[in-house]
Amino acid sequence: MELVEAELRGRFAAARVARLATVGETGRPHLVPITFALVGDVVVTAVDHKPKTTTDLVRLRNVRATGRVSMLVDDYDDADWSRLWWVRLDGSARVIERAGECGSALEWLAAKYRQYRDDPPTGPVVWIDVDTVRGWTHTPEAVRRRGARPRPRR
Repeated sequence: MELVEAELRGRFAAARVARLATVGETGRPHLVPITFALVGDVVVTAVDHKPKTTTDLVRLRNVRATGRVSMLVDDYDDADWSRLWWVRLDGSARVIERAGECGSALEWLAAKYRQYRDDPPTGPVVWIDVDTVRGWTHTPEAVRRRGARPRPRR
C-alpha cells in the first residue's frame, strides 16, 4: 500500500541508518549503510572518522562518475508483518570536498547524531538533491487515511 509523500519523508528522516546505492561507469552496483540527514529536498551524508579500508571510496567514485544515487530505509518485524514498510529516495548527487562548502551539511548531521557533535566528519560530503520519493507499507491505517481501500488478503 502506498503512503502519502509527507509520511514517506517523515519515516525516512526519522530513520537512523539508510542504504546508499550507487552504480559505477561499468554498471556495477554498490551498496553501503550510511548515516544521513534529510532537510527539505536534500539528503546529506559524510565520510566520517570510522575506520575505512581506503580513502578512495567506491561510493564517492560512483557519485563522481554518474551523479545518481538511491537510498533506502525500512522497518522489518519478524513477528508482525503488518508493521513492514520501506521508503526509497532517488536523486542527483555530487561530492563536496572543500570544508567551507560543507557547513550546513555538517550542521544537519550533528543535529541528528550526537557522535558528530563530539567528532564532526572531516571527509567529503555527498549532497543529494532528491527528485523521487517512493514507499510502501503493509499497515492498513495508512491506506484508510488516504481514503483508499486495502486490497483483500490472499
